[in-house]
Amino acid sequence: MEKTLTIGVLAMQGGFREHIASLTKLGVKTKRVREAKDLQNLAGLIIPGGESTAIGKLLRETDLIKPLRQKITAGLPTWGTCAGLILLANEIEAETPYLDVIDIIVRRNAYGRQIDSFRTDLLIPEIDPQNKIPLVFIRAPFITGAGSKVKILATYNGRIIAARQNNILVTSFHPELTDDFRVHKYFLQICRKAVE
Repeated sequence: MEKTLTIGVLAMQGGFREHIASLTKLGVKTKRVREAKDLQNLAGLIIPGGESTAIGKLLRETDLIKPLRQKITAGLPTWGTCAGLILLANEIEAETPYLDVIDIIVRRNAYGRQIDSFRTDLLIPEIDPQNKIPLVFIRAPFITGAGSKVKILATYNGRIIAARQNNILVTSFHPELTDDFRVHKYFLQICRKAVE
């Protein structure tokens, strides 16, 4: 059934190739999204990690902010990892928001610089209630505040690192940099339900 889904991956900068590789291993059709016409006939969209300011600048230059926001607010399942989380947020500390579609406040580079990147394993009951998931953090943001409609999926050392609001999923970490596909499968379930 997953083969009938086409998942778009925003392919301007950052880890889009890794997400495409993960989805391909799961037998899912992907489409690189670089302009508004690429948003047609998608079952879901992934906004990858990378440089949020660089991706945001490219979104503005290609006039993609408005069509992306329209698609997401109309219900397109969307998952933002790391920089993608920042781009989707309603509020970024000390910065102007970009897509403004999920009711969260985000702190950029909250875990420090590249040298402060780390890996851990954590139980995320919504995704797998029994087995820990490997998490990779690279100059990661975290969520400092969330509205009442936002479901907190995971925290690490008291910081919110995964959340969901209706069709929007956000993670501070990078599941595409591991060989564990459980978070991708969780997102595909959201996409399938939306299609049904």
